[in-house]
Amino acid sequence: MNPEEKIAELGLELPAPSAVAGNYLPYVLTGNLLHCSGAISMLEGKMTHEGQVGAEQTVESGYESARVCALNTLANIKAAVGSLTKIRRIVFVGGFVNAVSGFADSPAVVNGASDLFISVLGDAGQHARAAVAVAGLPKNSTVEIQVVAEVET
Repeated sequence: MNPEEKIAELGLELPAPSAVAGNYLPYVLTGNLLHCSGAISMLEGKMTHEGQVGAEQTVESGYESARVCALNTLANIKAAVGSLTKIRRIVFVGGFVNAVSGFADSPAVVNGASDLFISVLGDAGQHARAAVAVAGLPKNSTVEIQVVAEVET
């Protein structure tokens, strides 16, 4: 099944690519590796999840925040290469969770992104990963993810 059809089957919609918020590129393609800049939990110009897991957010709402970040990343991949069918594999996901001091469940939160990539892309969505808690993120986003994807060029 086409990844965009799978996104629709999941009841989701691929958003427009996010605008950059500084002096950087949304992605860099080198060879067949696409390095995607960090994506936060923002849709249509509005934050969907703000604040720290363990304070304003729960592990479950953090998981949903990570799914939004993954959708934004897929939108940027499509903008970079023209179609999600050109994704050969999600190689690496770096997940950052805005969390209270001592928070130890970052992997459970970042699973929101990982699970979405696997649901949409099947085996090509499986990846290596890091999931870390941090004291803050841009715009007070609950989650930010960075992705490296192998794509057809």
